[in-house]
Amino acid sequence: MNPLYHRTRFLLSTLDFAAVPDTGFEVAFAGRSNAGKSSALNALTRQKALARTSKTPGRTQQLVFFEVDDSRRLVDLPGYGYAKVSARIQARWSRSLEDYFRQRRSLRGIFLIMDIRHPLSEFDWRMIEWCAHYELPLHILLTKADKLKYGPAKNTLLKVQKTLAESLHPPSIQLFSASKKTGIDEAHAVLDRWLQTPGNPIQ
Repeated sequence: MNPLYHRTRFLLSTLDFAAVPDTGFEVAFAGRSNAGKSSALNALTRQKALARTSKTPGRTQQLVFFEVDDSRRLVDLPGYGYAKVSARIQARWSRSLEDYFRQRRSLRGIFLIMDIRHPLSEFDWRMIEWCAHYELPLHILLTKADKLKYGPAKNTLLKVQKTLAESLHPPSIQLFSASKKTGIDEAHAVLDRWLQTPGNPIQ
């Protein structure tokens, strides 16, 4: 577990990502509403309320930037699926996200959050395709792994790996449980690799 991430703090919430200087490195977290994205962010930063969790899915409606340190950030992207907003707003989110993927030079990779009981949704495939198109590294967290026994959870992991193995850029995939705090070290190792900057090592 890397204590660097425990110092992460809220920076800005906006749909205009140009409001945050495009310097240093950042990793974005994407996921269908109710997949456990906010809980995963809170678990990885060992904070109870850094990212907003809610019984009403789809509450994250902007890009939320968190500062790890002066040169590294985590970004919580809008959730999709259950959000009760108009088609016009959904379309605006989609345009903003695609612009972010295409234009953001500091973006080092995407953490895609999937509920292990409902992996590879239509939204998940869209994110996988975007990452492949923009040649962005992708790491998948199969969250809520504690909801399944180890055998079925491992089988789901292997099935998702097999499904994506023939992708042009196969993602890395892991089991994760925010409530049981499992998979945190493995996820931190990915963040460490992606957020490593010349002359500014992860400590």
